[in-house]
Amino acid sequence: MTLVAQAGPSSSILTEISRCKAAQNVVIAMARSTDAYKLKETPPRFSSLSCNSSKTPQILSSESLSVGMKRGRRVVVAASPPTEDAVIATEPLTKEDLIGYLASGCKPKENWRIGTEHEKFGFEIGTLRPMKYEQIAELLHGIAERFDWDRIMEGDNIIGLQQGKQSISLEPGGQFELSGAPVETLHQTCAEVNSHLYQVKAVAEEMGIGFLGIGFQPKWGLKDIPVMPKGRYDIMRNYMPKVGSLGLDMMFRTCTVQVNLDFISEADMIRKFRAGLALQPIATALFANSPFTEGKPNGYLSLRSHIWTDTDNNRAGMLPFVFNDTFGFEQYVDYALDVPMYFVYRKKKYIDCTGMSFRDFLAGKLPCIPGELPTLNDWENHLTTIFPEVRLKRYLEMRGADGGPWRRLCALPAFWVGLLYDEDSLQSVLDMTADWTSEERQMLRNKVPKTGLKTPFRDGLLRHVAEEVLKLAKDGLERRGFKEVGFLNAVSDVVSTGVTPAEKLLELYHGKWERSIDPVFEELLY
Repeated sequence: MTLVAQAGPSSSILTEISRCKAAQNVVIAMARSTDAYKLKETPPRFSSLSCNSSKTPQILSSESLSVGMKRGRRVVVAASPPTEDAVIATEPLTKEDLIGYLASGCKPKENWRIGTEHEKFGFEIGTLRPMKYEQIAELLHGIAERFDWDRIMEGDNIIGLQQGKQSISLEPGGQFELSGAPVETLHQTCAEVNSHLYQVKAVAEEMGIGFLGIGFQPKWGLKDIPVMPKGRYDIMRNYMPKVGSLGLDMMFRTCTVQVNLDFISEADMIRKFRAGLALQPIATALFANSPFTEGKPNGYLSLRSHIWTDTDNNRAGMLPFVFNDTFGFEQYVDYALDVPMYFVYRKKKYIDCTGMSFRDFLAGKLPCIPGELPTLNDWENHLTTIFPEVRLKRYLEMRGADGGPWRRLCALPAFWVGLLYDEDSLQSVLDMTADWTSEERQMLRNKVPKTGLKTPFRDGLLRHVAEEVLKLAKDGLERRGFKEVGFLNAVSDVVSTGVTPAEKLLELYHGKWERSIDPVFEELLY
């Protein structure tokens, strides 16, 4: 596939990438937009070329990939992937191009990075009500002015900020998300989180705004949540009730923390994908932090996790096919091609393509824009609308944890880095879970949101498995040699006692708080 870059609102990079799948070296040319974009998502991280490639990439770019003036002058950073005016496919995309795009994420171990994202609820300290968009806009402008961030605009509305490889974005209900830069160590990750929280608080406290670290909005109903002025969210909001009963709750009332990790090859991706899926319910239990709905206990320890079981099962879940012998980049592409689309972005507008097929798009037969063919930007966009417990893009995303207080924002990446970035620990996880059946993995996925570490598993409890897994994570971090083991202290207590963060909140609710939900806003205030 040949892509021609034209003058337009976005710069693009013409890069040769090679597929890192064993015994193949299919070279494709792709255009990579520098624009950040988001759909209940973080903007994608830029990955290096395939580590198996002997090709030297050619990079053609403009003098400056982002142009603007700061300090009092608005810097407009594209909020979406509006590259359709800048990138034209002169030949139709093929399935091999789509496979090659995923494979281009392969990178040598010395280039592996850690990318952490977290979401939080903003609220008025005086009323505990969710922040309105007008308050959010004032906060974003304040952070941009005081701490030198570029503003991200959609039309006349500010909807995020960008600074280097970090970005701040808004979820559908105004949840405030930091998508961190790819960093080398957990010390850098935690420093980044601390710096972000300092900047947010410096502006927010002057406005009478606080931020809450929890997995589900504990007090307010859907009718009380503001809707952010982002075109894609209108499409999602209309579509969600057609495919599940809890999709709007997912959009407007949940917060998560996740980590994005690299792989060296297709085989390495497969091993990490399987380990991540098998152990995702343990992460859900360790970080369970969403036991309240509209002021009362909801019967779950992680309602956020449960919500994903009835949001849209065409695009969520435990992906049992990842454990098939034939699994690889191609099989994930086949899966993604069959996930119904949400939209296509053209001429600075979102076109509703809900329920339509990317396979039809490849053939130029998409009913919403007949005759048009997709670019790799459209494919990249489509991949962000898939929401399994572990997701593959050009890196792997671990997506099973509730949002929480700052120490747990550092502990979540520490947990997965210790397990997946150390070869001995990764192999131990794969050996431990090798005979777990698909039914057992799904059982854990279904039951953990309610019973946490007390979930029965084989001859014991999930807590007993978690003890072994936590030791593997600690050992893995120890072998990395960066003195990062201390970041797991926040979950060590959870494992040793078997009591999840949610159960501690419930104990406070029934005791010290005298069945009032309001104290949670102070307990989990950043």
